[in-house]
Amino acid sequence: GMYPELITRTDLEVFLPPIGGSTIYIFGDPQTIPDESKTLTVRVHDECNGSDVFGSDICTCRPYLFHGIEECIATAQAGGAGVIVYNRKEGRALGEVTKFMVYNARKRQEGGDTAQQYFKRTEDVAGVQDVRFQELMPDPLHWLGVTRIHRFISMSNMKYDAVTESGIVIDERVDIPEELIPCDAHVEIDAKVFAGYFAGSKKQKTFDELSGTVGRAFDKQ
Repeated sequence: GMYPELITRTDLEVFLPPIGGSTIYIFGDPQTIPDESKTLTVRVHDECNGSDVFGSDICTCRPYLFHGIEECIATAQAGGAGVIVYNRKEGRALGEVTKFMVYNARKRQEGGDTAQQYFKRTEDVAGVQDVRFQELMPDPLHWLGVTRIHRFISMSNMKYDAVTESGIVIDERVDIPEELIPCDAHVEIDAKVFAGYFAGSKKQKTFDELSGTVGRAFDKQ
């Protein structure tokens, strides 16, 4: 997912985002997945190499993925099933190089890395906030025969809307537990909740309050 041409090629009028394949991980008996009487826990996770693989704490991707896996295992142990759909959509499908350019801009901006400027920095670098096609995201779930998700481990309003608008019922949305959010990732969470992500028990801050959520300084480890 490394596409610096998104930034360097100003002559390009059309950019096809680097969306790759999907991998499905099933916990428990796959035959229970279409059975609405059996509890089904699902997380649809978009690739984040920096966090998932290398443990960056600037976002919640890795801990939220791990939490989703734990919830899927718990559901399977209770007689239901769990599904993790892992999509290759690195950096909101902007590519890994672009994502790290955004991170660099966030950390170096005047005033520090604030939740108030979270989405604006992406737009400044890439021109858009997000180029994922969430409308196609539910396809693997339909392929598995999913008609009802009892526990959806996601705060994303875009994913929730895509899944429910495709005809799949979601009973419960599960936000990331507060204790799993890395200190530096509160910038991401506060900005996303303000933008309309599912908050759960989290407080939705005003736009002015977002300026008070500041990530770790560039020169701090």
